[in-house]
Amino acid sequence: MNELRESYLAIVNPAAGGGRSRKMLDPALERLRAGGVEVDVVETQGAGDAMRIAREAYGSGRRQFIAVGGDGTSYEVVNGLFPEAGGSCLDTGKAGGGARPTLGFLPLGTGNSFLRDFSDRGVEHAIESLIAGRSQACDVLRLRHRGGVIHYINLLSVGFPADVATLRARRFSRQGELGYVISIFLGLARLRRRPFPVRVHGEAEFDRRRCLFLTFNNSKFTGGTMMIAPKAEVNSGLIEYVRWGAIGRLGLIGNLPGLYDGTHIKHRLAERKAVKRVEFDLNAPVDVMVDGEVLTLHCEQLDVLPAVLNVVA
Repeated sequence: MNELRESYLAIVNPAAGGGRSRKMLDPALERLRAGGVEVDVVETQGAGDAMRIAREAYGSGRRQFIAVGGDGTSYEVVNGLFPEAGGSCLDTGKAGGGARPTLGFLPLGTGNSFLRDFSDRGVEHAIESLIAGRSQACDVLRLRHRGGVIHYINLLSVGFPADVATLRARRFSRQGELGYVISIFLGLARLRRRPFPVRVHGEAEFDRRRCLFLTFNNSKFTGGTMMIAPKAEVNSGLIEYVRWGAIGRLGLIGNLPGLYDGTHIKHRLAERKAVKRVEFDLNAPVDVMVDGEVLTLHCEQLDVLPAVLNVVA
């Protein structure tokens, strides 16, 4: 049997999108099954469940998964598939049994940034891809921090995007994309520009300049439609590093549209590089936004696991 015709395990976050995920699930599953896709379903009950379910299913031999929800659901599934301890695919590029894990999506949550690299048609495109069995290799980025390791497939940011994401998570999580917009303008009101010392592969010294943000990307979009890393490719084997220097409030307001079409990287204070590894020299933990999740981490090193995941997109 073709790998993509084996049964998928759909890991469903029923609370995603303010409960929209559960309401839209049955029609989506009916279309998949009518198209010949076999799907088993399990629902999460709370934070961390998707990670645990994916890890246990992977350990029992399953290799095909669908993340049903938003970016946070797929983030948990990825971290279930790529645990630091005992994950054979981390060092070999292959999962147990010689097959990379495969991850499809039913983007029924609030934010679904990763899939925008492939289409802006959301659920329709995701269903069509699953039925057609379209897949491609995808890198997974690995962050080592003082408390452990996390993995992601979209992006990790510090500075302004993390400040915005933190505001949204704490105050505007139910407002969808509008919540991002509100949080952006509140972030502008309290704009902070500070150093996040990093050294990218190939450079001798840490960059300790103040900046608006640093972002370390595998794919292009964040916040739904914000094209933070227009040059990123999900299977390049590299981290797309974007830095925006200490721009002022008025300058940022005037250049906000550029964050949505990617032209911000042409600004005189902006830089981008494609690199293999990044080291951090932070004095303390910082807020980070990683694949839609807000965490506080003492970051140490970031690298790439090339082509260790198949994504259906």
